Amino acid sequence: MTRRAEQPVRTVLWPTRRQLRARLPRLVVGLVVIALGIALMARAGTGLPPYEVLHQGIARRTPLTLGQASILLGLLVLVLWIPLRQVPGLGTVLNVVGVGLATDAFLAVLPEADGVLERTVFTVVGVTVIGIGIGLYIGAGLGPGPRDGLMTGLAARGMPVWAARLGLESSALVGGLLLGGTVGLGTVLFAVAVPFLAHGTLRVFTVSEPAPAPGRAVTGTGR
Repeated sequence: MTRRAEQPVRTVLWPTRRQLRARLPRLVVGLVVIALGIALMARAGTGLPPYEVLHQGIARRTPLTLGQASILLGLLVLVLWIPLRQVPGLGTVLNVVGVGLATDAFLAVLPEADGVLERTVFTVVGVTVIGIGIGLYIGAGLGPGPRDGLMTGLAARGMPVWAARLGLESSALVGGLLLGGTVGLGTVLFAVAVPFLAHGTLRVFTVSEPAPAPGRAVTGTGR
């Protein structure tokens, strides 16, 4: 019996209507869930995922909101795809815009966490739903997020995947910290838990088709 979790997700750049019906709902729900998790972690104040630390640092130094900073940086990262010859999919475009807009929407209604217990709950729930959201959005197979695409593009040019991911996320973390982004126990929990959560949810949420459409294999555990 083939184990779906061990197979790379096939990216469909030009989906048919049937493929869209199967994939688009997972993609949209996944991106919204990721945004909810980011907003919960931001309101907890215990530390954000590496890229969100950078987005928060930018937001604190500019008139931009957290979501707007995410969108702007996502667009800039897409420019770096050009020399790497990466091709965006529908999921890539929706990732860039959708997560930022949804994050700001959730931040507008979520209160700041008050007290240790509430901060802990916000952090744990935030990390958990981000892991689930990543499984949904990657499992939809409609294109990687801009940051994942940059990672896989570097890997395709000979850099080990672990080195590309470590270098990119470490740079985002350090840059965000220098700009005033929040790093803490939430950041550590995200780094430890999300790869396992995403891997597990991919087993459940990856779209399975009798004859996969031609495309590139994509793996990732982030945006």
